[in-house]
Amino acid sequence: MLGLKLATDPRWVNIAEKSIEEILIDHAFCEQKAASAGISLIVRFSQYPDIVKEVSPVVAEEWGHFRKVLKELNSRGFELGKQRKDTYVLELQKFTKKGGTIETQLVEALLVCAMIEARSCERFRLLSLHVSDDKLKEFYHEFMVSEAGHYRLFIGLAEKYKDKDYVRSRWQEFLDYEAELMENMEYRGDRVH
Repeated sequence: MLGLKLATDPRWVNIAEKSIEEILIDHAFCEQKAASAGISLIVRFSQYPDIVKEVSPVVAEEWGHFRKVLKELNSRGFELGKQRKDTYVLELQKFTKKGGTIETQLVEALLVCAMIEARSCERFRLLSLHVSDDKLKEFYHEFMVSEAGHYRLFIGLAEKYKDKDYVRSRWQEFLDYEAELMENMEYRGDRVH
């Protein structure tokens, strides 16, 4: 469904599980950044009613996710700590086309959001299947389902503002770029991306 061209090695879960505090902290910040990204989309593209209408609930959901992950962190005796730089997201943003029409800029922003949601969904699926803690299996299954919905929403919105063939072609370019990015990034078990 997601179309990712480079799957995460399932053994990533074994590494992540050894630093579950770090994964939960990174996950919390990912949810906070997703809420912020949604707010930025609404502010930047407020002239498009569908963006305001469709993305507003995503912002609320992502903030709810942040609170849920924070609660899980605290229940395990962990604190949020200092935010980390998300190299994955920064590299995806570098790939976006600059300039062009406002609709082109909107589609680029939506495709970045879709890619982040797709990779998060894939990682959360692995955690939901392979982490040894049954509570975390359920926890991450819920997040996986949600991220899949967000991915579909962002792709669908992109197709409202540009020709579907254009969006599909550009999405393939994002998928190719993201696969290369993943192949060349440091393999870390303490990060969602």
